[in-house]
Amino acid sequence: MADDTGRESDDRYELDRNTVEAILDAVERGEPGLLTALMEPLHAADIADLLEQIDPDERAALLTLFEPEVDGEILSEIDESIREEVIAALSPEVLHGAVRELDSDDVVDILEDLETHQQQAILGALEDNDRIAVEAAMGYPEFSAGRLMQREIVAGPEHWSVGDAIDYLRGRHDLPGEFYHMVLVDPGMRPTGQVTLGRILGAPRDTPLLDLTEDSFRTIPVTEDEGEVAYAFNQYHLISAPVVDEGGRIVGVITIDDAMAVLDDEHEEDILRLAGVSDESSLADKVIETTRRRFPWLAVNLVTAILASLVIAQFEDVIAQYVALAVLMPIVASMGGNAGTQSLTVAVRAIATKDLTGANVWRVIRREVLVGLVNGLIFAAVMGVVGLIWFGSPVLGAVVAAAMVINLVIAGLAGTMIPVMLDRLNIDPALASGAFVTTVTDVVGFLAFLGLAALVLL
Repeated sequence: MADDTGRESDDRYELDRNTVEAILDAVERGEPGLLTALMEPLHAADIADLLEQIDPDERAALLTLFEPEVDGEILSEIDESIREEVIAALSPEVLHGAVRELDSDDVVDILEDLETHQQQAILGALEDNDRIAVEAAMGYPEFSAGRLMQREIVAGPEHWSVGDAIDYLRGRHDLPGEFYHMVLVDPGMRPTGQVTLGRILGAPRDTPLLDLTEDSFRTIPVTEDEGEVAYAFNQYHLISAPVVDEGGRIVGVITIDDAMAVLDDEHEEDILRLAGVSDESSLADKVIETTRRRFPWLAVNLVTAILASLVIAQFEDVIAQYVALAVLMPIVASMGGNAGTQSLTVAVRAIATKDLTGANVWRVIRREVLVGLVNGLIFAAVMGVVGLIWFGSPVLGAVVAAAMVINLVIAGLAGTMIPVMLDRLNIDPALASGAFVTTVTDVVGFLAFLGLAALVLL
C-alpha cells in the first residue's frame, strides 16, 4: 500500500498519459478546437514538457494547430534544446505577441540560445524601452547577474512612508508581473534597504519605510557569477535582491525564481558531469549529438582501463598459477570504485555548496579515510570467509581481505582529495574527478590484491 501511495505521489505532477494520447489524437485528426480545449487547462510548464516529450513531427503538427494560443510563458518554460525549433515554427505575429508579455529577464533567457536572425526578430518585436533594457542586459557577460536580472524595478526614496509607497504602487500601471519588495534608494539611486509588500500592507500609513527594512538586505554586483548569486539566495534565504553597477547604483533586480532556476541548473550540471555526460545533453538530442558529447569521456575511460590492464599484465605468472585470482580481482576493484564514488559525490556536492573549505578539509578527509577503513575491515571479514569457503584457502581469503581494506581506505582518501585538489587548480571537480578516482581505485585495487598474492602465494 505504501508503495502504491508513493507512486501516486510521484505521478501527481506528471502529464496524464490519457491526456497526452487525447492531445496527439486531436493533432492527428487536425481538430484545433478540440486541441485547444484539451490544452487550455494545462500549465505552461506542462505544455513545455509535452512539447519536449513528443517527437519532432508530432511537435511540428501540434504547433501548427495550437500556434495562436502559444504565449510567452510557454516559450520561457521550454527546454533550450528545442526552443529554437519551436520559435522557428511560429509566425512573426504570434512570436511578437508572446515575447511582449515577458519580463526582460525572461526575454534575455530566450535570446541567449538563439541564432542572430532569431534574436533580431524578437528584439524588433519589443517596445523601445524594453528593447533597450534587453540589449543592455545582453551586453553583460554570460552567466552573470546582469544577464539574470530583470530591469523592471519597484523602487522609492528612502524617506517615504508606507502611505507614499501605497499611493505610488496604486498609481503605476507598468508594475512587473511578479515582485516581492520595494527597494529604497538614496538620491544617487544607490539601494539602502528593501521592504516586503506584506510589511507595507500591514503597517499604518505614516510608518517610515526605513523602520520596516529587512535585516537580510544585500546587493548583488552586476558582474557577479550567477552561481554565486544562487548560492547567496540559498544561503541567506533571499526572496529578491537589487543588482548594482560599479558605482553602486541600482540597475535591476533578481528574484528567487530565477536564482533557484540557476541552482537547479548547477545541480543538474554536477550530476551530468559526474557521469561524464555533457551538461548540454538533453532527451531531445539526436543520436549523433549524443554520441559526439559522450565519446570524449568514454575515450578517457578507455585509457584508464588500459592503465589498469597494464598493472594486471605485470602479474601474469601468478594469475596463471592461481586462476582464483582472476575470479576475485573484479570484486576488489568494484568495491573500491563504489566507495570512491560515494566519497567523491559527497565532496563535489560539499564544494559546490561551499560546505567543504580549507577550515574543515582535513577533518573531512580523515572522516572519509576512517569510513573506508571501517567498511574495509567489515567487508574484509566477509571476503575472507568467502575465500575460505569458495576456494578452501585461508591464505587466499587473507589476501582478499587485506586488499579490500587497502583499496577502501585509498578510495576514501582519493574520493575526497582529488576533487579538493582540482578545485584548488580551478578545474571543475565534477567534470574531471570521476576518471581520476576510478583510475586510482582500479590501479590500487589490482596492485594491492595481485601484489600481496605474489608475495604470499608464490
